[in-house]
Amino acid sequence: MNPIIALLKDNHISDEQIKTIFTELTQNPLMAMATIGSLGIPQEQLQPVMMQVMTNPSLIKEAVAELGLDMAALEQAKAQLDQQTN
Repeated sequence: MNPIIALLKDNHISDEQIKTIFTELTQNPLMAMATIGSLGIPQEQLQPVMMQVMTNPSLIKEAVAELGLDMAALEQAKAQLDQQTN
């Protein structure tokens, strides 16, 4: 299982909420990060997973595929995030 999804499930985040987070991630990555931050996941659990994502961004793509979400929307969100950070 994808480590991002595993972390969310380990913290009793419902499948519906997980799909909502990843859908949000494909539409507005900054908003998704705020949502993840508001879930009450302990920082000591969240930080290592976020570091994994930063060093291996394909984890997000894998999670989106595992959840059966729209990959094209993810690519568009990635491009949008790249423009905002550059």
